[in-house]
Amino acid sequence: MRKKQFAVIGMGRFGSSVAQTLYKMGYDVMVIDLDEELIDELKDEVTYGITADAQEERVLESLGVRNFDVVIVAIGNDIQASILITLTLKEMGVKKVVAKAINERHGRVLERLGADKIVYPERDMGERLAHYLVSANLLDYIAISDKYSLSEVTVPHFLVQKSLKQTNLRVKYGVNVIAIKRGDELIVAPPGEEVLHPDDVLICIGLTQHLDRFASM
Repeated sequence: MRKKQFAVIGMGRFGSSVAQTLYKMGYDVMVIDLDEELIDELKDEVTYGITADAQEERVLESLGVRNFDVVIVAIGNDIQASILITLTLKEMGVKKVVAKAINERHGRVLERLGADKIVYPERDMGERLAHYLVSANLLDYIAISDKYSLSEVTVPHFLVQKSLKQTNLRVKYGVNVIAIKRGDELIVAPPGEEVLHPDDVLICIGLTQHLDRFASM
């Protein structure tokens, strides 16, 4: 099976983090930035590093960007460049374009240009931090939609040594446990008879308000 190929344009903190993570996961990753020093720093942590101006359509064409499975536009504060590159990629027929937005207005423009997914790194990290600060047992939080989230929650003390069936989390708290982390072990779709241990981490899905309430117990 062919490995997925990703191109990341813009090597700021967000772009370089995405590129390095994808490469470590075993995917082919090409990174593009005007700053030769940034590209040089990443040359051993990605598949290809290219110093070029991605605002030039001929540059994107010459690099074969249209053949990549996903192109991430991770440009920082240069909104004009972000918009121009996103538009060019969609006109070129790139299968999937993921674009970073610095605010809601920027995101709406990118969406109208046809970007397949808009990400708001600063806003999303702010949300995750806020949820972490107010929830005693919350380890991580990911918003799936406006209403639903996925959370990692340490097992509340009053549930230790009880089976999932006994806890009745779905009925009592509106929380669905989809997996349990137990040390290096991951128990996916745990059965109702699974007894919870003191250091277990529950991977839960549900309405954000329900997860927040559960994680605060």
